[in-house]
Amino acid sequence: MNRPLFEPVQLGRIKLQNRLAMAPMTRSRAIGNLANDMIAKYYADRASAGLIISEGISPSPNGLGYARIPGLFNQEQAASWKKVTDAVHAKGGHIFAQLMHTGRASHPDNLPPGAKMVAPSAIALSGKIWTDTKQEQPYTTPHEMTTEEVKATIQEYIKSAELAIQAGFDGVELHGANGYLIEQFLNPKSNKRTDMYGGSDENRMRFVLEIAKGTVEKIGGDRLGIRVSPYGVFNDTGPFEGIEKFYSTLAQKLSDLGLVYIHVVDHSAMGAPPVNPEIKKLIQQNFKGLYITSGGYDEKRAEQDLMDKKGDLVAIGRPFISNPDLVAKLKEGKPLTPYDPTTFYTPGEKGYNDYK
Repeated sequence: MNRPLFEPVQLGRIKLQNRLAMAPMTRSRAIGNLANDMIAKYYADRASAGLIISEGISPSPNGLGYARIPGLFNQEQAASWKKVTDAVHAKGGHIFAQLMHTGRASHPDNLPPGAKMVAPSAIALSGKIWTDTKQEQPYTTPHEMTTEEVKATIQEYIKSAELAIQAGFDGVELHGANGYLIEQFLNPKSNKRTDMYGGSDENRMRFVLEIAKGTVEKIGGDRLGIRVSPYGVFNDTGPFEGIEKFYSTLAQKLSDLGLVYIHVVDHSAMGAPPVNPEIKKLIQQNFKGLYITSGGYDEKRAEQDLMDKKGDLVAIGRPFISNPDLVAKLKEGKPLTPYDPTTFYTPGEKGYNDYK
């Protein structure tokens, strides 16, 4: 019986033991914005995944917009992540660091002293955000970045990628999805700039392409992937005119830079609008590296999509939370343990390291 999900695959300079990726998931356990022993155990227990993509890690103090999310912009943080990567590698696993700057998806009460909420344009998100100090609070209007601040933020991403490699990560994923800072530049709903980083398609792509180019120069394209979410609506994004052409062009430009993979988000299984299959096809056609597909997969559909060449790896998220041994369970056809959504973002071991 052909079971491509459990076949090895080459990803840049590393060989993955299977085609199952653990999707990046915010878990809010990084007290003081540092990785800790609890986080090291969490990832090591899931090292049987072909590739682990870490939770979003901020490349800047300004990007720490959610409560208890980790950073990777100084040596102390890099040292804290070294314990995690060592633990994963000791179990034979591979792990990429996902760099996620929250941008306007933030609140001043969640930021460290001296940091500020920044975004391409001074447009506040709708709704509310959790803060540990005052609980639910309305989003506030971010500071519109100057051109110089945009350039400085690009350098923060590149430096963070270098620190990730120092910390032992096998590579880096740029979070260009879900309405965080990179997508805030890509999407005209959130980017109303009139300088070289706003307006035309080319200008709105410039931020991420300059990050990618600078990162490739420092760590190599074979250690850099990106996550995108065309048709995503999270954090007040959503489709825009010319979106198919925009993302097919972006995929081509990222491919030309030599990125090792593109990871396409599809949250329709969680109630978001379905992603047009045509745009997935265009991205895949225009990107020479590996394609990671995602979106509420079970084993049967994962196998079928791999056989139909709709992706090279399949990313699965929430089932990994409650099934550290997900790979073995899928391989052996064992029932999965249900997850508890009330513990997704709470501090402590409950709902984190207490699943057998």
